[in-house]
Amino acid sequence: MRISPFIFVLFFIVPLLCSCDSGIYHTVKKGQTLYRISRTYQVNEDYLARVNGITDPAQLRIGTRLFIPGAQQARSVSVVQPVAKNSQKPVAATVQKKSASQSPTKKTSIKPSKTTKAPSRMVDTKATRPSLHWPLRGKIARTFSEKTRTGGGKGIEIAVRSGSTVSAAEAGKVIYSGDGVRGYGYLVIVQHENDLFTVYGFNQKNLVKQGDFVSKGERIALSGTPPGGGAPRLHFEVRNGKVARDPLLYLP
Repeated sequence: MRISPFIFVLFFIVPLLCSCDSGIYHTVKKGQTLYRISRTYQVNEDYLARVNGITDPAQLRIGTRLFIPGAQQARSVSVVQPVAKNSQKPVAATVQKKSASQSPTKKTSIKPSKTTKAPSRMVDTKATRPSLHWPLRGKIARTFSEKTRTGGGKGIEIAVRSGSTVSAAEAGKVIYSGDGVRGYGYLVIVQHENDLFTVYGFNQKNLVKQGDFVSKGERIALSGTPPGGGAPRLHFEVRNGKVARDPLLYLP
């Protein structure tokens, strides 16, 4: 069975690339909140959530390893003390006997409405998609194809002059930068919030390294040619988790 190069990077290469040049990892303990952690390390709470892919700070789990950009050493974070429960026992209610003349009360049951539906999962619609920045401008040399299992059809290819500047489509963290994936040449993968990834392949040179944080529109590479030869171009993918999406749906 053939393994998609992207899945190979995500599940085999990325876990090995765990070191970052500037920052440390903080393990969340019981009672610690994202707000208190951000204040302790003097990092903006929204920025801390974004670089760690946290969409709901209230759901921060114990044991989660948070990357703290710029921190040099671990710090002691104060915890939120749980509210003490009322130890007073509830007073038992007095049950009154029914009189002989009192007729029994009929039991009624509330049936759920047939029209009531369970909340549906979030779907990929125009309203929920982020608006990405074009990595570079050029003629679309190859379009997206859902039928292709692996390779270039999972993204688009943009024809440009060799050495053109490639920019990050959205702010995020570089989780891979190298030439270890066959068929992609020099490759950059950036992780964004909401489990979104962008992939930039066929580069002549990468300008960022694994662990870097990039802003939207920041230079990350110089375009090149496919390893198998051909005209200069950029290979660009957008992935929602493991699912490849048509990049043109996210670009203005």
